[in-house]
Amino acid sequence: MSDNNVLQDVKSSGTQDLTASLCKDLSIALARFPRVRLGHLPTPLEPMDRLSALLGGPRIWVKRDDCTGLSSGGNKTRKLEFLMADAQAQGADTIITQGATQSNHARQTAAAAAKLGMACHILLEDRTGYEDTNYTLNGNVLMDRLHGAMVSGRSGGTDMNAEMETLAETLLSQGRAPYIIPGGGSNAIGALGYVNCARELAEQAIDRGLKIDALVHATGSSGTQAGLVAGLAAIQSDIHLLGIGVRAPQDKQEQMVYDLAVKTAQHLNAGVSIDRKAVRANCGYVGGGYGIPTDGMKAAVKLLAETEGLLFDPVYSGKGLDGLIDLVRKGHFGDMENIVFLHTGGSAALFGYPDAFDLQGYTE
Repeated sequence: MSDNNVLQDVKSSGTQDLTASLCKDLSIALARFPRVRLGHLPTPLEPMDRLSALLGGPRIWVKRDDCTGLSSGGNKTRKLEFLMADAQAQGADTIITQGATQSNHARQTAAAAAKLGMACHILLEDRTGYEDTNYTLNGNVLMDRLHGAMVSGRSGGTDMNAEMETLAETLLSQGRAPYIIPGGGSNAIGALGYVNCARELAEQAIDRGLKIDALVHATGSSGTQAGLVAGLAAIQSDIHLLGIGVRAPQDKQEQMVYDLAVKTAQHLNAGVSIDRKAVRANCGYVGGGYGIPTDGMKAAVKLLAETEGLLFDPVYSGKGLDGLIDLVRKGHFGDMENIVFLHTGGSAALFGYPDAFDLQGYTE
């Protein structure tokens, strides 16, 4: 072995030791916050070698947060572990939240409330104008109701935060103790779930001897990305984090993420500072708007179903996947060797979009 190789091995070992120590410190910091265990954690980290070979770029891995377990899984479960614990600590008996019609967050919140014996009210905003009954009653909406949630709709453009406050006042007057969870579970409490995910992923990489160059994921209400930004900063990671936007323009998306990352770091109270340059969003794959299918999303979802046996949703993770695939094909990740895509779950929403995919029927 050459002297250069020895020096590289020593440097790598030292870096891993530092990361492991910082992960332990972060775990101690997170342990100060109330948390109820809802998810199957840690979620698997798996290679997607057929996809990697097909694209001819870096090796692509998938962090399986679709396997968190709660009501078919998804990223919101991590956030809900901290949010529902905070609700319990405040003596709440009723949960209120909101989202788009086919909201993965609403489904997981309804399931968490059911598991913990709380009532749940879900307000769903129509952001697409779709009237097909599969969209309005199937998929996540069906599961919301199966979990016993009270579900009501609102027209597009409604001030959903104001609607939740109004509902909370009504419930208070009826003697209930409501707790409001913001859309996507995206506040400084919920984002702790993805501070923890950053730690978890770093520890998995150390165990495998894997150097992760980039982490890519879909970004919408900002809580997942903000938590990852704060978590990676806490462990001094140089992983290139990139959110693929599913709703807002880039400037607005990055500002939302940065603002929440700063609040999350402050809430964590572990001496973490947030670099604005660490907040990156590519919002070129949104298409016609939130929840509206794109050709790229359809192709990406079909490709992963056929090559890796994985299901992604048409609203959120599917558009993030479209962005990842397109950027790899364009050489965006340069000389990077290992990229992780965070699978945020949501395949239940596929049943709300049965006509979005050009699928052939049975063959003889």
